[in-house]
Amino acid sequence: MEIKKTGVAGTMESSDIIVRIEPKETEGVELELESAVMQQYGKQIEKVIRETLSELGVTKAYVNAVDKGALDCTVAARTSAAAYRAAESTDYVWNEVRI
Repeated sequence: MEIKKTGVAGTMESSDIIVRIEPKETEGVELELESAVMQQYGKQIEKVIRETLSELGVTKAYVNAVDKGALDCTVAARTSAAAYRAAESTDYVWNEVRI
């Protein structure tokens, strides 16, 4: 999946996450994460974001995420939605929850 423009999904509400994905010229996913629960769950949130992007075939992107205590399924859903929007794609592939 090629990221063509900025895509955003999510809110700043409690138990949610806002994910912004932007195009990047070079290979790799550069992730910036801010979370109120960074100490406890930061590594897990990053893992879910990176795995979701990998499953979608995103190899070049800047990602900024601000977490407000979202569950893994919410993190994956918001990441997917932002990626599809950024790729200008409506070819959705819905997967079962993988928690």
